[in-house]
Amino acid sequence: MINVEDLRVTFHLPRRTVEAVRGVSFTVEPGECVAIVGESGSGKSVTARSLVGLAGPGARVDATRLEVDGQDARRFAPRDWRRLRGGFAGLVLQDALVSLDPLRTVGAEIGEVLRVHGQGSRLFRTKQVHRLLTEVHVPEPERRATQYPHQLSGGLRQRALIASALAGGPKLLIADEPTTALDATVQAQILTLLAERRAAGETLLLISHDLAVVSRLADRILVMKDGRLVESGPSRVLLTGADHPYTRELIAAATGRRRERAAEPGPVVAEASALRKVYGGRTVVRDVGLSIRRGEIVGLVGESGSGKTTVAQLLFGLVEPTSGSVTFEGARFSGVPERARRALRRKLQFIAQDPLSAFDPRWTVRRIVAEALPRGATVTPLLERVGLGEDVLDRYPRQLSGGQRQRVAIARALAPRPSLIICDEPVSALDVSVQAQVLDLLAEIRERDGTALLFISHDLGVIRDLADRVLVMHDGRVVEEGDVAAVFDRPGHEYTRKLLDAVPKLEVPA
Repeated sequence: MINVEDLRVTFHLPRRTVEAVRGVSFTVEPGECVAIVGESGSGKSVTARSLVGLAGPGARVDATRLEVDGQDARRFAPRDWRRLRGGFAGLVLQDALVSLDPLRTVGAEIGEVLRVHGQGSRLFRTKQVHRLLTEVHVPEPERRATQYPHQLSGGLRQRALIASALAGGPKLLIADEPTTALDATVQAQILTLLAERRAAGETLLLISHDLAVVSRLADRILVMKDGRLVESGPSRVLLTGADHPYTRELIAAATGRRRERAAEPGPVVAEASALRKVYGGRTVVRDVGLSIRRGEIVGLVGESGSGKTTVAQLLFGLVEPTSGSVTFEGARFSGVPERARRALRRKLQFIAQDPLSAFDPRWTVRRIVAEALPRGATVTPLLERVGLGEDVLDRYPRQLSGGQRQRVAIARALAPRPSLIICDEPVSALDVSVQAQVLDLLAEIRERDGTALLFISHDLGVIRDLADRVLVMHDGRVVEEGDVAAVFDRPGHEYTRKLLDAVPKLEVPA
């Protein structure tokens, strides 16, 4: 179905030329699942998009051979690519909320594919939309088809996006990071859905940075780094006997690890008692209590909508609890005027999931970090501590990689020497190797400074790696808490067991 030899993709930018893909060769046979893995910037997504004429603006695509569905795609005009997309290949992207049109219902989005490919009358297309939503396990398909993307959960949006990709009856489904940043249970549902399509004989090209995800589905794995194919082979062979150091690094990241504690926690830094928060008659946090000690890392886990981010906002003083109280360093922190909290503010810092949205895009790195430092203090030593050099000082956030931006966010949080840092999904969108570097940095900060961390995540592997204690939230309540090893090895609550069972594990095919 796909035959590629010596694929090269180059972007000619105003000030530089970027070789995104360098001499990549591979095939995709009918009925098989091929996975391309690698971190951001490895060229895996550009490679996949080149197969459907979507390499990107300014891209020059060259190849000795680029055969798609038996046709020489090197000679394709734009109309040829449009005919190919949807009919031969369906594309599922990572972020369904961005990929789906926010001004159209889900039914209209899927129906457009049917209309473009000339499939029947309006009534026929409506029935087909309902059938497609049923096939991807969307409950109440008739009602969901009338809803807009923002009215659906992350898992339902991703399923609707898959239904849209399948609407044209494609021979090949290209899934580009379809489960990244999804909760473990939702991720498991999407992987099960893709496995069903795979079992039905459909051809799948899966793009991911997570070997635990692709090990469930792939017949063959292609490993890319810096635009090149560094290793490839059948899944069983590659996962049990990888030759390239980078492949072994990805396998190690997928199998996980557990850090050893070097010191005992100190006195209580922050404490919440019987927290309750109601929005518009809906209770989103119910009787939550927790404490965080100096030098301790506490994990807070749960699915989207469980209330964990609202708990962080209550602790940080961004919103007031409907009832209950928060104390910080022994002083009342909730239910008091903002001026009473101001003296403690610098001791309490926050690291967001997406620093690009959190930073002022008009400020350089120098100004972003300097704002949190005492007057006259130098920015460079703090950047060096988080593994950044002077070369980033005068760059803007958009000019940094995801890992660099997250390091700048950590540097800024460290600048006032805080007692507690609240980390809200700070590594969920990072590649496994960059993720490991950021987690190492946070662990070092705890050991060196005694800084306490509240680490909010849906990734149980990250929590097991980093945290000392964990609290599991479901439907606004803490349903289980305790030492990480005890909770993960002997979960007492059914919901905790459900979360743990949903975590992707590296599977070696027989």
